[in-house]
Amino acid sequence: MGTGIGHYIPLLAYVGFWVMCLVSLTGRPLLALYYLLPFVPYRTMRDHFADYPLGNNLLTILIIAVILGALLKGKRLPPSRLYGTWLWFGLYLYASLWLGTIVSGAPAPLWLSDINFVTWKDYMLIPLLFVAAGLVIEDRRTIRNVVIVTAISLLLIDKSALASSLSRSWTTFDENKRDPGPLAFGVNQLAAFLAQFGMFFWGFGQFMKRWTIKLACYSLVAITFLATLYTFSRGAYLAVLVSVLALAILWDRKLIIVLGAFLLTWQTVVPPAVTQRVNMTEDSNGALEASAQERVDLWQQSRDMFMRSPIVGTGFATFQLGEHTDKLKDTHNWYVKVLVETGIIGGLFAGFLVFQMLAIGYKLFRKASDPIFRGLGLGFMLAVLSCAIANFFGDRWTYLEITGLLWVLAAAVARAQQLHDSSPSNPLEPIQTAAVLDLSNRREALAANQIRPGLNPVSRQI
Repeated sequence: MGTGIGHYIPLLAYVGFWVMCLVSLTGRPLLALYYLLPFVPYRTMRDHFADYPLGNNLLTILIIAVILGALLKGKRLPPSRLYGTWLWFGLYLYASLWLGTIVSGAPAPLWLSDINFVTWKDYMLIPLLFVAAGLVIEDRRTIRNVVIVTAISLLLIDKSALASSLSRSWTTFDENKRDPGPLAFGVNQLAAFLAQFGMFFWGFGQFMKRWTIKLACYSLVAITFLATLYTFSRGAYLAVLVSVLALAILWDRKLIIVLGAFLLTWQTVVPPAVTQRVNMTEDSNGALEASAQERVDLWQQSRDMFMRSPIVGTGFATFQLGEHTDKLKDTHNWYVKVLVETGIIGGLFAGFLVFQMLAIGYKLFRKASDPIFRGLGLGFMLAVLSCAIANFFGDRWTYLEITGLLWVLAAAVARAQQLHDSSPSNPLEPIQTAAVLDLSNRREALAANQIRPGLNPVSRQI
């Protein structure tokens, strides 16, 4: 910007975190939640905090401050089975850490110097954020504001991703030009984030009545999908296509025609570099290209590991400690990773979490009458579906940067469902009941003034 203050932005943001801790503990935890949301996916900004005291743990500190501030104000969570599922899943994963110590020789999960314990701690930030959001999101206005802050956060990620991608020439695909963007972990992780929140705002915008808001939603979707396109992530492309098909089936059947037309003509519509990337699954001889073959080999090795301990697995966060194909530390499929490390028991927990998320979104979409609630339910369900598809191509689930905002929206869905359930099923019913009672009273009064059988009309006047 040429102002010379850009260097101080991380320091100002760092100080803002501590200020918001005090704000939360003194009675305004909702403001602290609003402040931290844009920083959840923006890992490259938070990395600058490492230069200052407790900077690496600042997000954790603020989330805990929000929870404590909410509890001090007497706030309560909305009824949702997701909280209980997360509690038992988190406890099982910690027990699985000790199993990894016994079976796989992993370090005892006691200190921040132990990589398996740090992996678990970072993962548990996701349910903590879910709890923090559930405590402070209490009404329709707050739900609307959370969606707005999420939109702003997404727009910041879009801006950073597009600035990086479009600054390069893409006449042909070049793996070395792909940029991980502000999420910092990898370009495929960035793509998964963009795909799921692009689908959220596409679903959310379906129920907006004011054309300005609907236009804003669809503009954000267009920008986000453009950014997704230039991530060159085949997993994200498939996640978007499946989610659009779901949107067509659930709400707008015309999209089936649009989707079919796109699938027939996509090679003439998208940039040539995208076509090259999609067609890279096989080489000229029909064999799998290196990246795809690498994953197949890794999954076959993972299958053998799973068969040795199918019930409880090898222990949570142990795969990264072993030696695998091409020295990879991840299975490149979250579902495979869950089964290998935590067995069938962990797989059931993980599958139940995803199912519950889809269910609460679908229920709110179908049952609510408020357009914001219906849009929230549909958009959330599409985002979860997109995330579920993307996880077939890598771990897009355990990173707070990818799914943190998704769990904030899950808290908003749970609260919206409670608000819907507690509202009158028919707001006109009290008025209709009063009208019926008033009409009944009038009829009784008229009946009292009628001439009784056998009486002379003159006697009424006496």
